[in-house]
Amino acid sequence: MSIQRFHIGPRLSDMVIHGETIYLAGQVADDTSADIRGQTKQVLSAIDKLLAEAGSDKTKILSVTIYIADMADFAGMNAIWESWVPAGHTPARATVEAKMAKPAYKVEMQVIAAK
Repeated sequence: MSIQRFHIGPRLSDMVIHGETIYLAGQVADDTSADIRGQTKQVLSAIDKLLAEAGSDKTKILSVTIYIADMADFAGMNAIWESWVPAGHTPARATVEAKMAKPAYKVEMQVIAAK
């Protein structure tokens, strides 16, 4: 099977497709001045765009790992997540508190999806 890489940088590719499986790099907000809800919306929008580019969508997400800078923001992140994820299509998911690459990041999500 071939491997396709998208938006290749010196450190990572934003997306890699192997066969019928799509792997997204961790997605973070562009506007880090936003609160957890705003950053979560930005991250989910980035995920939507990458999945569309791959010919997929959020109904085909298999697994998500969510990194959150402060578990005090868990409910705010979940409120946005729950309004975004389609009923009946919730993926396997883990959420962990983590020190982020930049202190301004409040949330990062890494996704594996089917094509």
